[in-house]
Amino acid sequence: MRPSAPAPASAEPPAAATAPPVAAAPAEAEAAELSPLPGIAGAEEGRFVLENGVARAEFGNRGAVLLSFVVKGQAGAAGGELELVQPRSVSPAPFSLVDEALVPLASQGALFAVDPEDDPAGRALRFRYRGELGEVEKWFRLRDDGRLDVEVRGPERFGILLGPGLRARTREEFDNRFERRAGIWLAGGEIESLDPAKTEDRVELPGAGVAWVALEDTYFLAAAVPTRPIDRIVFEPVLLDPGEAPLVFDARPVPAGGELAAEDKALARSLRAYLFASGGTLETTTYWGPKQYDRLASLPYGLEKSVQWGFLGFLALPLLAALQWIHGHLVANYGWAIVLLTTALKIVLLPLSIAGFKSMRKMQKLAPRMQAIRERYRPKLRGKDGKPNLEAQRQMNEEVMALYRTEGVNPAGGCLPLLVQLPIFLAFYHMLAKAVELKWAGWALWIRDLAEPDPYFVLPIVMGVTQIVQQKMTPPPPDPVQRRMMQLLPIVFTAFSLGFPSGLVLYWLTNNVLTIGQQMVYNSMRDKAEAEEAAAAAPARGKRGKRK
Repeated sequence: MRPSAPAPASAEPPAAATAPPVAAAPAEAEAAELSPLPGIAGAEEGRFVLENGVARAEFGNRGAVLLSFVVKGQAGAAGGELELVQPRSVSPAPFSLVDEALVPLASQGALFAVDPEDDPAGRALRFRYRGELGEVEKWFRLRDDGRLDVEVRGPERFGILLGPGLRARTREEFDNRFERRAGIWLAGGEIESLDPAKTEDRVELPGAGVAWVALEDTYFLAAAVPTRPIDRIVFEPVLLDPGEAPLVFDARPVPAGGELAAEDKALARSLRAYLFASGGTLETTTYWGPKQYDRLASLPYGLEKSVQWGFLGFLALPLLAALQWIHGHLVANYGWAIVLLTTALKIVLLPLSIAGFKSMRKMQKLAPRMQAIRERYRPKLRGKDGKPNLEAQRQMNEEVMALYRTEGVNPAGGCLPLLVQLPIFLAFYHMLAKAVELKWAGWALWIRDLAEPDPYFVLPIVMGVTQIVQQKMTPPPPDPVQRRMMQLLPIVFTAFSLGFPSGLVLYWLTNNVLTIGQQMVYNSMRDKAEAEEAAAAAPARGKRGKRK
């Protein structure tokens, strides 16, 4: 523990060290029992620090609240340290106490006495106040793995504040649709969540059955795991008013029913979370930090479930492990790690791609014969009354399938490799969209944050160009409507990718470039095979001509 100001003196008078105990008279003893307990308060306001190799927590003794929680080794906004307590000027700070109506207790304005001597190793702080504003004790202990244990004793019924918000962020980050914010909790082994943008009134949950409750964004988490039964949990939606400083936001409750004034509709929204004690005592361990899956999974609370990969999580986890291994053993740059992992995936899936290419080539050779069958049946597909002729359609389909069987072609052969690859690519997409490893990780030149969009839109535009090139190298579909839709896809994808994280666009760009190279090889193989077939067919045609 390293106080940044002298520890305030306690108002509790010290006990005499040398005077022997004297038996009090019965009247004096009765008077002593009826007299009020001595007051306890801090003499002056100060800031007090708990710190280890993982985190640095800073507390204020005005209300005994958390003022700052910095995760070491993790970059933060504007290149500074990662600050997980949202800066505010007047809003209540984390671990403030409130009453049933969510109004701060009067004791939150008091100066607490601080007893760092309770832990000679400097890993814990004890805050105490007893006076006309009430009686409260708070203990904070910073564990070696970065968890912060909290114990509070106060009035019979009180709540403790976990929010609002999570980490220091800019207005641009609040507006980023990929950095979602939510209140979440684990109950019955399942994750439940609350979107602040869609929450208009307070939401109350029973404390029984809730394993943990948290405020989260895409990459970071502030979670409380009750180690003693709690009465209930309350989420309160709030509006965030920007302060004068760039990262400062003060919270005020959303009006009942969600009716907002016109000037408030553009404000960012967040949540406050309150844990209400049972029996005047609250005990919890808290986690403040990045949503690193392996780190969360090492804790015995199920916090790793906050990283939601979707139904493809069984594929996303191995891909994340592979990305971390490449970064740790081959190249210490997550941008190049994405390029290498995308290349490795392309090589692993190459046999499927080759099989799909061969199947498509066979389908292309059969296309004129299939088109001839369709043209022959076209006048018969509808009767004179305009109704579909189901018998003619059945006969046409049977003739097409007979052609497939005769030539040994599987009509689904070209689609099957794509169907196998698609889940892998979708899992890769979700992994890159939620991996905290990419947050504030640069790649090259102007790409300083792979979790943020390209500020100059260079990557999305180049990616769109590669899609156009790739499209021109593949045979267009025979249907004109489908052909026009395929021509519009590169424009649509480029427009969408302008706001995508750079890591995702880099993955798409790399995959497109590799696919272009792959298609060039395939086209070369096709041209060579067609030339060989033409050369083999020429002598046969010549012999037939001589016989005539």
